[in-house]
Amino acid sequence: MKTTIFVPLVVAGAILGIMPLLPACAQQSELPSQSQQPRDTKDQRAARAFNGRIEKSGLNLIFQEASTHAVYQLDDQDKAKPFAGKNVKVIATIDPASNTLHIVDIAISGKR
Repeated sequence: MKTTIFVPLVVAGAILGIMPLLPACAQQSELPSQSQQPRDTKDQRAARAFNGRIEKSGLNLIFQEASTHAVYQLDDQDKAKPFAGKNVKVIATIDPASNTLHIVDIAISGKR
């Protein structure tokens, strides 16, 4: 569509002597720049809510999901430490390769 509009502009510009104004129009692109294109990175995976309990396992804290009883490693032990032994709601992304929750937020849960 830009080509059909641009060609008459060039012709009109040549006739009217406004060619110096047209290069700015010609440099615009309909394609987004690379900085605007979405990137597929770990950081952009959708975080979701997990309900369960923070438990001690050896020297580390783990998360056991209430509904499935699945056990996950926790990436941020310091963030989880105040919640040891408590029922919590964790907002996190999951790394299925390492079965690790990357904690975004954690709070006491009202569910038992």
